[in-house]
Amino acid sequence: MATLIRTLTDHSDDVNCCAFSSSCLATCSLDKTVRVYSLNDFSELPYSPLKGHTYAVHCCCFSPSGHTLASCSTDGTTVVWDARDGRVLAVLEQPGGSPVRVCRFSPESTYLVSGAADGSVALWNAQSLKLYRSGSVKDGSLVACAFSPNGNFFVTGSSCGDLTIWDDKMRCLYNEKAHDLGVTCCDISSQPISGGEHGFRPFQMASCGQDNQIKLWLIFSAESLGVELKYKCTLNGHSAPVLACAFSWDGQMLVSGFKVTSILLQSTGSTLHTLSQHTRYVTTCVFAPHSPLLATGSMDKTVNVWQVDLRQPCAGNTVEKESEVAVAEWSEDDVSAWLCAQGLADFVGLFKKNNIDGKELLHLTRESLADDLKIESLGLRRKVLQKIEDLRMKTLSVAVPDEFLCPITRELMRDPVIAADGYSYEREAMENWLSNKRRSSPMTNLPLPSPLLTPNRTLKMAINRWLEAQQK
Repeated sequence: MATLIRTLTDHSDDVNCCAFSSSCLATCSLDKTVRVYSLNDFSELPYSPLKGHTYAVHCCCFSPSGHTLASCSTDGTTVVWDARDGRVLAVLEQPGGSPVRVCRFSPESTYLVSGAADGSVALWNAQSLKLYRSGSVKDGSLVACAFSPNGNFFVTGSSCGDLTIWDDKMRCLYNEKAHDLGVTCCDISSQPISGGEHGFRPFQMASCGQDNQIKLWLIFSAESLGVELKYKCTLNGHSAPVLACAFSWDGQMLVSGFKVTSILLQSTGSTLHTLSQHTRYVTTCVFAPHSPLLATGSMDKTVNVWQVDLRQPCAGNTVEKESEVAVAEWSEDDVSAWLCAQGLADFVGLFKKNNIDGKELLHLTRESLADDLKIESLGLRRKVLQKIEDLRMKTLSVAVPDEFLCPITRELMRDPVIAADGYSYEREAMENWLSNKRRSSPMTNLPLPSPLLTPNRTLKMAINRWLEAQQK
């Protein structure tokens, strides 16, 4: 699936970003440098490292042609380099001089966007390297950016959790609260997908955040209809903030980085492979254009380069056809692999000792985890059971009734509570909402007269009856 082919250890501090061109790999770091490697043998180019920044370098990106390379830094500048010889072509000073966190070229090399800690967005003419337009978000720092494949718009993500869509005139077309604790990265697939409205094929976007989640979105764009962002689903399974995400060039795979692991996902959300060679948080991940290469960078100061089999996640129905029958046919080794992918590797020996295969896995209950497997910790039992219930949900052949889904997480509720706005939410999600000093309704945005949460036992019973019916 993914084979580690090279580890680069030249940086002396955290690696913040990696970027591919058709012939090179660029990396940047808190050590103030940008390094450039040849894809032929991953040797560092003669002009590397690039040392134009006076503080940490947060992001780097190649122009579509690969002839120019941009990097941005805490020093408040975005430097544009000639990727063929390392010459500085321009030093672009961010309006206000705030630390620049992200930079991106448009697909046609018309523009270069830079986003900063003060929320400012600068749109530069990529040919003249002069400021074209500027704007800003209402709250938070800009930390993420992605252009649409046609270059008609771009999306920024902020530390306050907003995704904002802009056109090339710096007009705000759409704004969405996406991640409660802040966006960390976003990426738009280069391939439109089927299922559009009014005959238009939407683009798929992924965003990730400090809330441990990856969310998939559909972006509908048409001159007559404007631009609209629609939530698609949430990919769970991460146990720490997700700091980076990226689509493969064919749109069939999504890689995400968190803590010491990168998880390679199909765009449908099925975990394909877990990459666990880094020893600290993964801060960046990116696929090469039209190539089976993947790079991941980490706070452990290293960059790992992987060769990925892009044929496995072909656009067939492999994942869509996954059913309870398939899971029920899992071997003990399949169950062990699933446990590792879910962050439950400590239970592999216990499950093997008790001969838990796929069929047994699907029938485990709170009681059997305690009485038969002797898992004493209530917290661990809950964690294992939640993962099993998530697996059961993925194997169901029918859609979950919308009224059973938490309005905040869009996941099946297990402990529904009624808030003062009259709506029902998953208890943990609503408690987290209130713990962040929010006193407005997630549904209406109106002030909540009280933080009181009342158990919705009727809804909980209805959900349990529905689950039992699906498992028969």
